[in-house]
Amino acid sequence: MEYSHSSVLLKEVIEGLNIKPSGIYMDGTTGGGGHSLAIAERLTEGGKLYCFDQDEDAIAAAGERLKDYSGRTELIRANFSEAEELLKERGVKGLDGVLLDLGVSSYQLDNAERGFSYRYDAPLDMRMDRRQTLSASVIVNEWSEDEIFRIIRDYGEEKFAKNIAKHIVRARSEKKIESTFELNDIIRAAIPARMRADGHPSKRSFQALRIACNRELEVLREVIEALPAFLNPGGRMAVISFHSLEDRIVKTAFKTAQNPCTCPPGLPVCACGRKPLGRCIGSKPVTAGEEELLENHRAASAKLRIFERAEEI
Repeated sequence: MEYSHSSVLLKEVIEGLNIKPSGIYMDGTTGGGGHSLAIAERLTEGGKLYCFDQDEDAIAAAGERLKDYSGRTELIRANFSEAEELLKERGVKGLDGVLLDLGVSSYQLDNAERGFSYRYDAPLDMRMDRRQTLSASVIVNEWSEDEIFRIIRDYGEEKFAKNIAKHIVRARSEKKIESTFELNDIIRAAIPARMRADGHPSKRSFQALRIACNRELEVLREVIEALPAFLNPGGRMAVISFHSLEDRIVKTAFKTAQNPCTCPPGLPVCACGRKPLGRCIGSKPVTAGEEELLENHRAASAKLRIFERAEEI
């Protein structure tokens, strides 16, 4: 299928990044290239945009979309956790802006064969990078009941996680669980009928499996704590999250970068020596306006937070 993805909060992201025409930028989650294109259009000679994505389909689609800007863009198939190392190899010493648009793309959800969605009958997969060996099928069929329970509880915030894990292990003892619809049936049976009215019964469990399969939260935590220090003075980092687990990590990391002092309250002079890296732009996250919500329902849960590196450190 054609790679289509509506770029969420596009106007707000571009305003938030405060793009310098000759600056060095990174889109860590390029997807179909919507945000990347808007950044590239604003760069002039000397400006550069590094476009990262671990999904080969995304890289191919973005390459086509950005072909008129090949001189100021470079596509790199890699997880954004590898970005700093790969950029340093290319001689980049700092960035004027970073964008991370987290979570799964519309294309990945709507492409049935990728196995991300409970709405289509497909093999259990959910790998954003199909070079990796860990898939949702491996988790469901090989991980222990306790491990499955933990990820569904922690990453899906599913109140029936224990019963779902128990039903999965029981079902796989009779037959390997191979498809999304097979898993749907197992999850549905594990949730009391009176509790199934709150959306699709598999929604939380599928989110949890996807997050675990792609190590989304571990990778985000590592990167969100490290990349602000790789910003040039005045550089900005914009992050779009789509659920509370992601947003909590981003909010905490940005607040810590703004105020890293660990001294006890009331101490007259800072003794820990930790200095702020910069400041959070705005006290609350930016969310989609009414017009965008009418055009793209997936924007409803999007939250944009922005951090700006201090001019002097």
